[in-house]
Amino acid sequence: MGVARLLAKGWVVFCLFAGAHAVNLALGRGEQPWEALQAIAVCVLLFGAMGLLFIAGFGASSGAGARPFLLRLKPRHFVPGFDGAVLLVFLVLSFAVQVFLRVPAFGGSSVEALQRAMYFVVPGHISLVTRLMACALGPRIFPLALASAFTWLLAIIFVASAVSRIRLTAGLLRLEYTMRPSAFGPTLLAALYGVVAIVCFQLLYVGSAYAWLGCGVYSGLTGLMLIGLAPLLLAYLIVAALATLRASGPES
Repeated sequence: MGVARLLAKGWVVFCLFAGAHAVNLALGRGEQPWEALQAIAVCVLLFGAMGLLFIAGFGASSGAGARPFLLRLKPRHFVPGFDGAVLLVFLVLSFAVQVFLRVPAFGGSSVEALQRAMYFVVPGHISLVTRLMACALGPRIFPLALASAFTWLLAIIFVASAVSRIRLTAGLLRLEYTMRPSAFGPTLLAALYGVVAIVCFQLLYVGSAYAWLGCGVYSGLTGLMLIGLAPLLLAYLIVAALATLRASGPES
């Protein structure tokens, strides 16, 4: 998977996820649904188009070929593969938990078991909960902590599922690189993805980033994105790095 395509997918998901949360926050403030949807949809379209314009410029300048970008664009490029479809389903589930979760209606031993499991598996979840308590967010602590635990669980499931098909994914990438050479070879791409994944792993999975952020971040749109979207995007980046690394080696 090329850098431009990966950035484009991530940017589209980011804009749609942020737009959906923005609409939900606007409705929570008592704004009219149609007016809120219109205003936020315009912002999402403009913001998304701006990012995609820069990404398309990067892709056009990376030596992808002499054919114009629009001529290379096919309808199949808009259809996600199996891993992409699973990621989209997980994103919808993560968003639903963040929006519809209510403390009195969602509790019990299963929730406590999920929290304890994430405390053991994900050090960053402990850092996040500790930061939420230090910020004294009151009744918002439990929904945010549970949404974080649920999102990390989905991220772990996604990585485990995608790694089980890593050989097939690497074969498809190897065929793609043969048919459409890029300025970035698979070895260089694997190294690039790996470095970015390690940095994000330290910031999110280990939890180094949570202590740097102010308390106001966790009560707004940025906190919702950090908790509900970032772990899944990190999981997708890790899978892309592993698949590209496998594709850079000899076929076996």
